[in-house]
Amino acid sequence: MDDTQFGTRDKRGDWKPFGKIPVFPQYLIPPQPLKFLKWIFGWNGYLFPWQFLWALIAIGCWFWLTPSFETMRHLSLDWLAFIYIRNATIVFISAGLLHLHFYIKRRQGKQFKYNAKFLETNKQKFLFKDQTKDNLVWIFLSGITIWTIYEGLTLWAYANEWIPMVIWDMYPLYLIVFFCLIPTIRDFHFYLIHRLLHWRPLYRIAHEVHHRNINPGPWSGLSMHPVEHVFYFSGILIHLIIPSHPVIAMWHIFHAGISPYPSHSGFETMVLKDGFRVYTGSYNHYLHHKYFECNYSADSANFLDKFFDTFHDGSEEATEAMKQRLRNVRM
Repeated sequence: MDDTQFGTRDKRGDWKPFGKIPVFPQYLIPPQPLKFLKWIFGWNGYLFPWQFLWALIAIGCWFWLTPSFETMRHLSLDWLAFIYIRNATIVFISAGLLHLHFYIKRRQGKQFKYNAKFLETNKQKFLFKDQTKDNLVWIFLSGITIWTIYEGLTLWAYANEWIPMVIWDMYPLYLIVFFCLIPTIRDFHFYLIHRLLHWRPLYRIAHEVHHRNINPGPWSGLSMHPVEHVFYFSGILIHLIIPSHPVIAMWHIFHAGISPYPSHSGFETMVLKDGFRVYTGSYNHYLHHKYFECNYSADSANFLDKFFDTFHDGSEEATEAMKQRLRNVRM
């Protein structure tokens, strides 16, 4: 497939999609209901395939791969270890398949790759001088551990009835709406903690680890310092306050745990058999890794960056505007 039909490649070989990054959510002002519904429910839109797949994984794990409440009433390393292994397996498969396709097999070469270079090796800034090994250490020693602690303590609290739990039979509409709002809630939480992590002291202590990945790959998505992991997964704490259900709390933290890999893949699109394409990348977030001080939000909530004047739409004009904004801040 010829990626120049969908974007341009510069002299260095870096690829970018045609046009400017749109401000999301689209088609609300002025209202264009049919286009909005297509964006929500269409293929490579808001829900399909990724959000739908992640939700299915969370629901499946709740029903078949989570200990019973009777077991979880008593805090034990046995069932916490089971949850850790379950989560680690999901991450290994989710990020590993993307890494296999794009970086080990290199099945589409540099087609749709934002940065023409592949992952870094022999670089002092990474553990073992290797980007992939560095990412794996931060994910499996810190990220999944902290994810498991948050999830385990939340389920333990539910099992002991220390936090309010809403029953599906009584309030199904409330729980369905809450379930559907989780990605939006996460978008706002991510923006807030991301801006906080760019506060200079926190950046130097923690967020710098993630930003070593200027040219990210799938494993970079959850490669963070433990301090950042504590902030990143803290969104689940909302379920201690707002009446909810354990499956929704799990969906919340699963979304945090498995959603970063496609958006950090470094590729706009995964090209499969017969030219079938699955949108994987986030040029919006790639620009954040490239320039550091723009596009703090997730794609679907980049109206927040627009509102706070930190939005970069991928154009040369936006690059110049960002540089001028930073010069003004430093004066």
